[in-house]
This record gives sequence, C-alpha cells and structure tokens, in this order.
Amino acid sequence: MRSILSFVLIVGLTVDAKDACGVIPITEWGGSPLKRVETLPGPVNIAIIQHTATPQCNNDEECTRFVQNIRNYHLKLGFTDIGTSFLIGSNGKVYEGAGWEHVGAHTRGYNTRAIGIAFIGDFRDKLPSPLAQKALRNLLACGVENKYLTAGYHLVAHSQLSMTESPGEMLRSHVEQWPHWLDHAKEMLD
Repeated sequence: MRSILSFVLIVGLTVDAKDACGVIPITEWGGSPLKRVETLPGPVNIAIIQHTATPQCNNDEECTRFVQNIRNYHLKLGFTDIGTSFLIGSNGKVYEGAGWEHVGAHTRGYNTRAIGIAFIGDFRDKLPSPLAQKALRNLLACGVENKYLTAGYHLVAHSQLSMTESPGEMLRSHVEQWPHWLDHAKEMLD
C-alpha cells in the first residue's frame, strides 16, 4: 500500500510540473514567474511557426540552458520577458514562454492574436527532430482541445508575416504540408 501511495505522489508531482498540454512551465525552467501581464484573448486562430536560428539542443540540460539564454537575451533587448509563446527542443519537450494566456513579442502586428512557437535550432537546411515535430503536433492538438486555439486555426510561417528567414526554408516547406496550413497568410490575415 505504501508503494502505491508513493507512486501516486510521484505521478502527482510530475503532473503538477507541467500544464495540461505537457508544457514545462517557465517557473520550472526559468526560475521565476513570467513578467508579462497582458492577457491574450482566446481562443486565437493563428499559430506562427518560428525557429531560434541557434544550434539545436538535444537533451534536457542543454535545452533548459538554451531557453534560459533566450529569455535573458530578450530581457537585455528590453522586452518585458521572453517573447515566444512556446519553444520546442530536439528532446521533444515544450518550454513555456508567454504561454497560452499572455501576449508575447514574437511577430510584430500579430502578438495580440496569435501564438508563436519556435523550434530551438536553425532549420534552413534540415528538419527538427521527429520528437520535436511530434511535440508541435501534440501542442497544437492540446491547444484546440483546451480551447486556446480555435478548431479552424491557421498554421503559418513567421516568414509569411515578417521580413525574416524564420522558420527556415526546409522547415517551412515541410510545415506547408500539414493540416491548417494557410497560403498567402499576410493577405488573408490582414
């Protein structure tokens, strides 16, 4: 009986360390709560795919260090806090940034009506790991299930809305084949 109770306690603590979508909260990886306070009116209907244009991270320790560095960089730029809504490592884990409920600073003109999801790495010439791609699909499905995203949300590339190479040509070409992809996003969404 004692071992069953211990198992339930451990599982309960593990579940508490992640939100309903399995996202690692900013308080866990960042050491402090999010400083952003403006609420993102939900559900939103745009998910913007980005990349960090950095080396990839491949394990929990590396990925935690990368998202901490990105947060610190955004703070040095004068942002309120990390700008991206979520970041995904090659380890298949999703790290909370501004999250589902707060306005981020990821795509000028779209921050108050979209979430920005960045893969950690540079994906101009390669794709994110299969684990990272699966994490994105799961995050999007969970967002719809929990009404953070509309069922008919639009999946777009950062480069469709801003003068950037993000999320990288190879990743963009790959994501264009996914459900919810929106061609001519800037014209359709403006």
